[in-house]
Amino acid sequence: MCGIAGIVSMTRPDPALVRRMCEVIEHRGPDGAGFHSDEHAALGMRRLAIIDLASGDQPVYSEDGEVVAVFNGEIYNFAELRRDLSRRGHRLRGSGDSECLVHLYEEHGTEMVHRLRGMFAFAIWDRARQRLVLARDRVGKKPLYWRSDGTSLLFGSELKSLEQDPRLRREVDPVALDHYLTYKYVPAPWSIYQDVRKLPPGRLLVWERGNVSVDRYWTLDSSPRPVLDEEAEEERLRELLLEATRIRMVSERPIGAFLSGGVDSSAVVAAMAMQSHEQVRTFCIGFEDGDYDERHKARMVAERYGTDHHELVVTADLLDVLPRIAWHFDEPFADASAIPTFYVAELSRKHVTVVLNGDGGDESFGGYRRYVRMDQAGRIPVMPRALAMASGRLGDLIADRTAGGSLPRRLARLMQFAAERPARRYARLMSQYTHRQKFAIYSDQLRELLVGADSHRLLDEAFERSSAATDLGRILDVDIASYLPDDLLVKVDISTMANSLEARSPLLDHHLMEWAAGLPIALKVRDGETKVLLKRAVAPWLPKEILGFPKQGFDVPLAAWLRGELRELAFDLLTDATARDRGMFRPRAVRELLQRHIEGADHSVQLWALLQFELWYRAHVTVCAQKDHLSDA
Repeated sequence: MCGIAGIVSMTRPDPALVRRMCEVIEHRGPDGAGFHSDEHAALGMRRLAIIDLASGDQPVYSEDGEVVAVFNGEIYNFAELRRDLSRRGHRLRGSGDSECLVHLYEEHGTEMVHRLRGMFAFAIWDRARQRLVLARDRVGKKPLYWRSDGTSLLFGSELKSLEQDPRLRREVDPVALDHYLTYKYVPAPWSIYQDVRKLPPGRLLVWERGNVSVDRYWTLDSSPRPVLDEEAEEERLRELLLEATRIRMVSERPIGAFLSGGVDSSAVVAAMAMQSHEQVRTFCIGFEDGDYDERHKARMVAERYGTDHHELVVTADLLDVLPRIAWHFDEPFADASAIPTFYVAELSRKHVTVVLNGDGGDESFGGYRRYVRMDQAGRIPVMPRALAMASGRLGDLIADRTAGGSLPRRLARLMQFAAERPARRYARLMSQYTHRQKFAIYSDQLRELLVGADSHRLLDEAFERSSAATDLGRILDVDIASYLPDDLLVKVDISTMANSLEARSPLLDHHLMEWAAGLPIALKVRDGETKVLLKRAVAPWLPKEILGFPKQGFDVPLAAWLRGELRELAFDLLTDATARDRGMFRPRAVRELLQRHIEGADHSVQLWALLQFELWYRAHVTVCAQKDHLSDA
């Protein structure tokens, strides 16, 4: 596990710049660094040593030195790959996974990605062809940013690596900002900067003598298969989960697990305990507010398996971490569960170097309560166009003028749902801001730049690409294509790597995901129950109370914090001259939003998105401008 960065160019790139690009992500790899430089490429990496501690340094080279690679991630089938490569005559110097990449490329070219089982972002430089290959794993566990100017291309595991290039214009992309306010994250391929892009999951980028192409190499096939014996499917799921967990327990450094008390993380801990010769270490975050605290659930699982269990309570007093989070995340990120995730990573790193988690279970097996809502909404017929437009406008009007949770607000949501197609219903459900709410706070200049913008089209397109047989099945695919890689996996990758901790996700094993994708939707969501098959499969492993608890998620008491301990911070950051002079938002509209929240309306998610944008801007753009001013002086 590490962080990578590099430059390829028609002219000789600057190796000193690549060193700076790697230094700024030292937290991703505090155990060492490695560099390659030639007439057209400069590659670098920072290493967090997990496997092959003695000889796993990078970059790695082919026998003739013509193919070079730097790599971030873990290839779990590396032992099998090494055996095959040795039989084909390749000389392997170490005992780990990284050097497999160059030899696989020699054998299979870019088709090599189909032989990899794991999480990865890698760069392969083919010196003879002056060709760079960038790849990102199938579901997006490892990130990769890039920027091309026509003659050169820069890439890095984090955006802050590309920020080391003084030629980068730190100009906010208005479309990315609009998407961010809708979904609380910047979706790939956008980045918050106009000149930088993210490589989406399951994609290959090839740069060859200045020309760039991006192609998809993996798509989840959700075509349903017949299920004749549900008990046999339960047994198969247990086998797949045990295997996916076992291959992720290979490590030469201490290993543990995040344990929230939910079904997914509890099942992973159970699978670890059943296959480990040592006591499993588990880590849990809680809150003083009982509505958000799940520590009692985690303790049930920890006690059943005798884990070495550690807990930490997050309070608003600890939120001085917000500027640190803004610096590490590189882009505005408004999922408030980043706070407990960051803290559980920090807690875990005091004891272990690797953690397993339960990410992916909700998307593959239908775990979110919103799936039940969408299943129920599917019974609402789509209205004729004219009636739908009228119903939608009236619903918007009522929603804008009523408080969350009230009967009129619920009625407005029903009217909005009835006016939309299934994909748009889900996009509305996932939105933090409606289009009307965004334009109410945008400045005139920003409004002009976003005429015709429609963030909901992103989910429309993912819905249409799905091969699932039902609308609800397509909605699960939408989450796998959007919410999972752009929100959840970003949150976990940045929070863990900021603390030099590696996170592994058995439920995101692509073999398991491909098997789960073919299950009938009724084995995922049925009659108001979520995770139908998964709960049955892991029932023998878990305390029965765990299966009966309603899903809480990793929420935080955000509304209360913004009326209490964070009230002053929110007013100061969102209404001071620095924010006003930026000219992106209407000061009066922002102040009114703050005031309405203080008076009892719940605008916490909208305010949190604005607050995180402001913290990000001051950490990444304002600081840079100040440094430039000082250097000019």
